[in-house]
Amino acid sequence: MRRLVCALVASVSLLAGCGLVSSSGTFHDASLPGGDRPLEGAKLTVTSKSFTEGVLLGKITATYLAAAGASITDLTGAPGSASSRQAQLNGDADVLWEYTGTGWVTYHNETETIVDPQELWQRVHDVEKRDHDLEWLAPANFNDTYAFAASTPTAERLGVRSLSEVAQLPVAERTFCVDDEFFSRSDGFIPMLAKYGIPYNDPNGVPAGNVTRMDAGVVYTATAKGEPCRFGMVYTTDGRVKNLNLVVLEDDKKFFLPYSGTAVVRGAVIEAHPQLRPLLGAISERLTDDLMRELNGRVDIDGEDPADVAYEWLKSANLIE
Repeated sequence: MRRLVCALVASVSLLAGCGLVSSSGTFHDASLPGGDRPLEGAKLTVTSKSFTEGVLLGKITATYLAAAGASITDLTGAPGSASSRQAQLNGDADVLWEYTGTGWVTYHNETETIVDPQELWQRVHDVEKRDHDLEWLAPANFNDTYAFAASTPTAERLGVRSLSEVAQLPVAERTFCVDDEFFSRSDGFIPMLAKYGIPYNDPNGVPAGNVTRMDAGVVYTATAKGEPCRFGMVYTTDGRVKNLNLVVLEDDKKFFLPYSGTAVVRGAVIEAHPQLRPLLGAISERLTDDLMRELNGRVDIDGEDPADVAYEWLKSANLIE
């Protein structure tokens, strides 16, 4: 996703003149149950974006594919979306986890809002295959998109579970915390308010004084306190949602674009190693919003190493031994 705040991670990747190189990429050794090695002899490079969730997905993938017999070069933690994306486009990386919304808006500059996750994936899949020979595999069951949340006491006191219910509250209760980037996005805060019939800077909608702009990381704690805002902008799979016991409000008018997590593989690589489809599918089908919040929280809140979290989850899911 298009996060601006990136966690410190165990591996750091740099762009050098000769391409993407890893300074300290690491993952745990493991094997598949029963000792199967369907990728024996394959040489694969796994990269990722540098925020926590991207690194976790990269470590999960590197560990699992190595357990399946592949020789893995670990380039997880590439700084910024462009670095990992460009590495794959250049042929310097083979496997990368991406988000359908990122593919649609950021990489292909599309402005149409497609609310159905499967339709959006199909549209991105087709244009990426045509333009770049990248294969977007079936999406996982998690959606790391924008949302608004409230503390559990606030949600219970006001009786709200959806953004439409927020729109029915008294004006004084319609207070929001957002970061600068979301506030100014063409698909961000002000258009969202318009969609829900509570226009910005309107005395009967959301007066300017009802909105506090702050760093994205501070939004979570402010929302948990209920001050200076009742409702805060969050990412749906952020570990702080669970840790702070926040209630994510339903986007019942489907304003926010889906950002389904998807494993992306270079076309030539998946043709050479079709076993990647079921292997990566085994990961995708197990990933949910709740699980990603838990795994992200173990890194961001508990301070665990992403490689350790990835390895332990794969073991708990009986994907490795």
